[in-house]
Amino acid sequence: MVHDKRVKDVVSGWLTVFDDGSVDRTWTGPPEVKFMAEPVPPHDDFIDGVAVKDVVAGENSGSRFRIYLPERNDSSVDKLPVILHFHGGGFCISQADWYMYYAVYTRLARVANAIIVSVFLPLAPEHRLPAACDAGFAGLLWLRDVSRKQGHEPWLNEYADFNRVFLIGDSSGGNIVHQVAARAGEEDLSPMRLAGAIPIHPGFMRSQRSKSELEQEQTPFLTLDMVDKFMELALPIGSTKDHPISCPMGDAAPAVEELKLPPYLYCVAEKDLIKDTEMEFYESLKNGKKDVELLINNGVGHSFYLNKIAVDMDPVTGSATEKLFEAIAEFINKH
Repeated sequence: MVHDKRVKDVVSGWLTVFDDGSVDRTWTGPPEVKFMAEPVPPHDDFIDGVAVKDVVAGENSGSRFRIYLPERNDSSVDKLPVILHFHGGGFCISQADWYMYYAVYTRLARVANAIIVSVFLPLAPEHRLPAACDAGFAGLLWLRDVSRKQGHEPWLNEYADFNRVFLIGDSSGGNIVHQVAARAGEEDLSPMRLAGAIPIHPGFMRSQRSKSELEQEQTPFLTLDMVDKFMELALPIGSTKDHPISCPMGDAAPAVEELKLPPYLYCVAEKDLIKDTEMEFYESLKNGKKDVELLINNGVGHSFYLNKIAVDMDPVTGSATEKLFEAIAEFINKH
């Protein structure tokens, strides 16, 4: 007898969960935004000043990366900083080759004049945490191997300045930034240097609803439904949102003051649903005497810069996105 699987839940148009535990990531929300979740093929030629290729690190690791290389002035001899990127999606959805990331990170490659290496992350619930954090850390160790000539990637070998490696992550990718940065503090990365970390609207939260969760407007990029259900699908079975990956300021997490962390550019949106708990972790960094700069984008919500329609059509979102990119470029240039 064939069992017809039934829909158990649909998470804000992004994810359908079936009663047998399987998932379908076909977008079921408004069709006009579907293009942002479509893959963009790589291109070795420079389009709008950036070339893009996908690589696999080693035959056995299975780690995949998308690399963005900005076009260089022929007379330039300077090597370029490297930004290791972790995409968002609540650990459950999205891919490094989606258009929403392509649009943002080709632009950042140009603005910051940096090579961006984006990690294809394993997704929950098939791969629950800490799988995505482990993949992020493996990406950093791959860069270390290349810097030691133990791995080969032509664009990195030729153009990368391994003395200036940064971490950046969107939303849940910001959680990965912090986890990888903390682990890196216990690792010999030489001759590579981790120069900074940039969590953008990290998915930091607690089991108890915050004031901002109750009061801020929900957007397609973050709803309370997503906050609750993605975490339920992503965290280790039996865990709550007070888990150290989602609540690094909580009692279950290592004390921030005891962590060896690089300088942080910590990015928050004024209208983010989870702004209060994001700011709680910022205060933990400050109280732990860590080197941290705070950027607050006013008038915008969670992951606003990934919404290509709003970036192009809404002056407030467009201006906030420009400010965000300028701050990131400035942070990279001074470290």
